[in-house]
Formats: sequence, structure tokens, C-alpha cells
Amino acid sequence: MRRRQQPPLPKRHGLDPARLRLPEDGHWATVRDHLVERLPRVPAHRIDELLREGGIVDLEGPLAPDAPYVPGGAIWFHRDLPDETPVPFDIGIVHRDESILVVDKPHFLATIPRGQHILETALVRLRRELDLPDLVPAHRLDRATAGLVLFVVDPARRGAYQTLFHRRLVHKEYEAIARFDPTLELPRVVRSRIVKERQVLQAYEVDGEPNAETQVELLEHRDGRGRYRLLPRTGRTHQLRLHMNGLGVPILGDDFYPELTDKPVDDFTRPLQLLASALEFTDPVTREPRRFTTKRTLQAWDDPRGWAGPEN
Repeated sequence: MRRRQQPPLPKRHGLDPARLRLPEDGHWATVRDHLVERLPRVPAHRIDELLREGGIVDLEGPLAPDAPYVPGGAIWFHRDLPDETPVPFDIGIVHRDESILVVDKPHFLATIPRGQHILETALVRLRRELDLPDLVPAHRLDRATAGLVLFVVDPARRGAYQTLFHRRLVHKEYEAIARFDPTLELPRVVRSRIVKERQVLQAYEVDGEPNAETQVELLEHRDGRGRYRLLPRTGRTHQLRLHMNGLGVPILGDDFYPELTDKPVDDFTRPLQLLASALEFTDPVTREPRRFTTKRTLQAWDDPRGWAGPEN
């Protein structure tokens, strides 16, 4: 196995520096000229500042402002971080050993850095708070979904645990709160073909060979609401939300289905009532059976008045 090259810059806020490879056919006189063209969203004066401060390096060290372009080379630097709204909820620790860390992620916290969510993500928080710089997720949950996420502590065992999820060898259970429909026959298995396009927020179902499958069960109901168990057998984007919406009982608090709602990033009210409640698998290292369950509950069921959201 090819050994991953260690960055010549240390982590910052638990994040590795960005790495850029310089194209072999590059025609630029200096690295600066290349970066100004390569990174149009970064102002030229900011690139100049980074070069003056020694913030852009190659394997030999900091680059000078007039450093010549070297075709086929590589450079590293830390990207500027966006302004973020703090997510005012803690991450619960469910299990920790030398190989893995299982946590209870709150609603509104992304699993990994992406877009405008960098420091306010589960991965970065855990790396910093637990002093685990090599921590990586074995899978991920949507920002809107709460519940169990498994992280790998030991880099040497990263592939073993990630493969479990890639090969669908992990049994996942979710809970959801939605409108109760007495005419809906449950349990049932929902199958459909889901398509998710880049730069489009919503996924959608189309005709064709199914690529998504979910078993839906009703656990109990009261006051016009149902508590459902969802057992996904595949892992398509927004699969559970689409399948519940397709049954006519969209999950409470869903800002994507049936209609896309523009919700401010600092609005932490009425979270999506979807919870990753259990993970079960055979440990690839110890060969022992593992089962982890959430300690979280869904507010629309346990505290309907406190959640106070309209029915979808």
C-alpha cells in the first residue's frame, strides 16, 4: 500500500492544510501567478499576504513571494475559514476504545467540513476536544439528522471500518416522527429510484430500476402523530426523507420535502425529527458483535408543546 505523504504544515483547528498539485504543463512564471488564476475566489492581495507570512509551503519550506513555478510540484496552505454560527448543542459520547469512537450527534451539526460549515462540524470538534488529530468518520449523517456516527480512532484500522459501511454490512435503525395516517398499511418495504444532482439541494424519485430500499414500521401513535422505525437497506442521499414523503407522511421539521424552505442557518428551532437510533455489526478487528444505541429522543414526540411545529 502506498504511504500517504505527510503535509509539511501542521494541522490547524484540527484540519489538514489544503494540498495543490502544480500541473506538469504549467506556463506560469511564479507560483503566485498560478494561484491567482487557480483560486479566483481568493483575492490576489490575500495570496500575497500568505506568501509574505510564509503560509504557503512546499516540501522545502515557505515559498517566497516570487518563487518560480515548478511543473509537477506540490504546495500546501491553510484556507481561510468562513464566519460560522456556533451550534449550541453538545456531542454525546456513546463508546470509545483504541479503535473506534461512537458519538450521538445533535441536530444542526454537520458530520464533516463542507461549504460554510468547517469548525462547527462533529469531526473538527471531536479532533480538538478529545485530542484525536487522526480521527476520521466511517460514514456520515446529514446535518439535519441527529444520532449515531461511528468514527475511527486508529488510522491503521480506518479501511476496515469504512469497508463495513461501503459493503452495507452495518445494520442501521432510525426513528422518525410524522403525521399518523390510519389508512397507511404498515409495515412495508418502499423501493424507488433516487437521483441527486450536484448543486441541486433536493433529491428526487424517478422511474426506473430501484436503487433505494427502506422498511417502514409504525411503533406507536398518539394525538395525530406517529413514531416510526425506518430500516434502510441502501444509503441514498435523503432516502428516508423521500420515502416518508412518498408515503404521504413527510417527517416533521423537514425543510426539503415536500417543499424546499429557506431556513436561516442560525435558526435552531423545529429540528428534523429524524434520529439514527442504532448501529449493529460484526467488528472487523475483534470479530465480536457490536450494537450501539442512541441516548437521544425526538422532541416532537417527547415534548410536543416544546417542539410546537405544524404538521407537514
